[in-house]
Amino acid sequence: MKFFSICYLFFQVIFHFSGFSQVHFQEKAYQPTWESIIRHPTPDWFKDAKFGIYFHWGVYAVPAFGNEWYPRNMYIKGSREFEHHRQVWGPQEQFGYKDFIPLFRAEKFDADEWVDLFLKSGARFIGPVAEHHDGFAMWDSQLTDWDVMDMGPKRDITGELAEAARKKGLKFMISLHHARKWRHYDPAFEFDAADPRFAGLYGRPHHENDPEPSDYLEQWLGKAMEVMDKYQPDYVWFDYGWREPTFEPYKRELLAFYYNKGEEWGKNVVVSYKHDHLPLGAGVLDLERGRLDTLYRDTWITDTSIDRKSWCYIEDPDYKDVNTLIDNLIDRVSKNGNTLLNIAPRADGTIPEEQKQLLLGMGDWLNVNGEAIYGSRYWYIYGEGPTRFKGGSFIDNQKLVYTAEDIRFTTRDQALYAILLDWPGEQTMVRSLKSLKRESINSVTLLGHEGNLSWDLTEEGLTVNLPEKRPCDHAFTLKISYKERLPWEYY
Repeated sequence: MKFFSICYLFFQVIFHFSGFSQVHFQEKAYQPTWESIIRHPTPDWFKDAKFGIYFHWGVYAVPAFGNEWYPRNMYIKGSREFEHHRQVWGPQEQFGYKDFIPLFRAEKFDADEWVDLFLKSGARFIGPVAEHHDGFAMWDSQLTDWDVMDMGPKRDITGELAEAARKKGLKFMISLHHARKWRHYDPAFEFDAADPRFAGLYGRPHHENDPEPSDYLEQWLGKAMEVMDKYQPDYVWFDYGWREPTFEPYKRELLAFYYNKGEEWGKNVVVSYKHDHLPLGAGVLDLERGRLDTLYRDTWITDTSIDRKSWCYIEDPDYKDVNTLIDNLIDRVSKNGNTLLNIAPRADGTIPEEQKQLLLGMGDWLNVNGEAIYGSRYWYIYGEGPTRFKGGSFIDNQKLVYTAEDIRFTTRDQALYAILLDWPGEQTMVRSLKSLKRESINSVTLLGHEGNLSWDLTEEGLTVNLPEKRPCDHAFTLKISYKERLPWEYY
């Protein structure tokens, strides 16, 4: 049956790139042109959600060494992974990456249990890495035999997660990294990847600088269309592999397809991208392991990992603490950003206890302070305080120590939230609020604490007296309720 499905895929791709495609798209809301695609708006649900969870979970969790690039690095002579592999698993020509697949059984995976944890953690959208650079599909694909239904777990991981998420009212997402596969296995062709029997996983041998051929690009497009059409994700996150010029027409084709599908499904869908891989407005900008150091008027997102060293499960992780995860979330939200946090399950489908506790710690904080996060919008400034950093990607492993003077702002309805990133003691001053009018302030409260707080407004700022007992851990939210609409408000 898969042979006929593959034939159908290639027919569809050829059809879309033929003259008939123009007739097809004339009937749709979005055409495969950037001028049309950039008209697609960022949905309000995504602006409201602020926090999502995804997971690098796949065959690479079996060796649990180095990081998720083990499938490539295990073939690079002289690398830690190369030597580790030979010592633990044997020579690469005898035991290649493909031989890990039968060991990836996911025998303890329970989609409902995972989703319950994510819900308790405060996430509003969740989903899997549908296919990483290794080329192993985490869904029931009709376009390849190298997928979770035909090999390894022999169950539809993505389908189970989609069903479980929607039962609990969560938005469902997928991430796609498979554009990178063409170059990912270059070192493997000296070993077992040279065998044509395994070309469905590794690809066919080629020179290092050879551009992606049309059949590879068509397969990339076909897989992306298939997983979108089959599971109807609300959000699709794309890794950097599609930045190559060869992907240009295929990207336009895919985005028009997905945005049109969203219209057909009655869903407000969203795509994110890195760097300059899409034109401004074609999707939402993503900063990998990053943050911005200023307010950004377009919605953006950071994908980051709970582990500083790896995106997939490894046996010697270096986890961030709850305080760091929460401070980073608050800082991004104040600058109009979302957070997509990656966790790293084991190959058997269990989530390590340390990761669970970190997620639950975030959930505890959001249970108290969530009204300052979910559905909030940015103020005219993101915050105040002495702690500074240079924004960009790959910076969130820098250990920042925020003080009680570091404050971040969000707005919602007729309230301004001032989130203190550390506990100041008996009293705090919010200097940026000195321009507020005394008569316009209705009340000042502390989320998680009963009753109003006493306060004073001077030319230096808003001074607030705090209770003796802290209402939560990590960060503390003052709610300044306004009798009218806030000045400098953005919605």
